[in-house]
Amino acid sequence: MTAYPQYPLTLTLVRTAPHELSIVLEGDLDYASAGEFADTATAALSEHEGLRDLRIDCAELGLCDSSGLSALLVLRRRAAEKGVRIRLDRRGPALDRLLSISGTLPYLTGDPESATGPATG
Repeated sequence: MTAYPQYPLTLTLVRTAPHELSIVLEGDLDYASAGEFADTATAALSEHEGLRDLRIDCAELGLCDSSGLSALLVLRRRAAEKGVRIRLDRRGPALDRLLSISGTLPYLTGDPESATGPATG
């Protein structure tokens, strides 16, 4: 079995506009770091009054495994409950492929209203 190097996740929060916050990811979003990411991002939703957009900068994201994907999905649901849009910015091809294969690309890159599915009527 091939051992892959692990890159610890570093999270940097940057207030980019009055109603916008960016979380810059550097390293791997995986089993070891998904809990920390989810806790930090969820706290940011609660601590930043009037937040409308939460941007996740994925330019320096390494690996994202199923635990990382699960953390993104949980964050998306929690953000939608507060009316906050999630944006996954500067995604690399590996993350796009994971989101596409898992069928979560439209859910994680759409508006809060899509959290409950398509509108009918």
